[in-house]
Amino acid sequence: MPTYNLKINGKLQSVEADSDTPLLWILRDHVDLVGTKFGCGIAQCGACTVHVNGNATRSCSLLVSGLQGMEITTIEGLSENGDHPVQEAWKEIDVPQCGYCQAGQIMTASAFLNNNPNPTKSDIRTAMQGNICRCASYNSIEKAIEVAANKLS
Repeated sequence: MPTYNLKINGKLQSVEADSDTPLLWILRDHVDLVGTKFGCGIAQCGACTVHVNGNATRSCSLLVSGLQGMEITTIEGLSENGDHPVQEAWKEIDVPQCGYCQAGQIMTASAFLNNNPNPTKSDIRTAMQGNICRCASYNSIEKAIEVAANKLS
């Protein structure tokens, strides 16, 4: 079985895995970072979103064999103490209901705000469109992103 050296949350991690193992399972089963959730397995729901080189990416569809040399950030690595402005806004607005999708929502929102620090409501809706929340917390998510954008500006 091949060994892969991955930079995850700023730390070099050496993992043995089949070349076709999705990053999601590397994170959860090999590195014990379980904040990234399995949702659909086909990159449609957003629960497994992480940052790869700063871009929001669905980890269920990325194979470990293509990730060497890339910067991977999970929800655990977004901030050391859970105090990233997006995380703070999520708490302030009290977004989560069941919470299952929230790590993916936060990772998508934080990457989006890095690229668009002054979004319109329409920008936010477009950016978050691919993240599914079964509790339908969409209005709270949108409000939290607006609050986070203000915190970042």
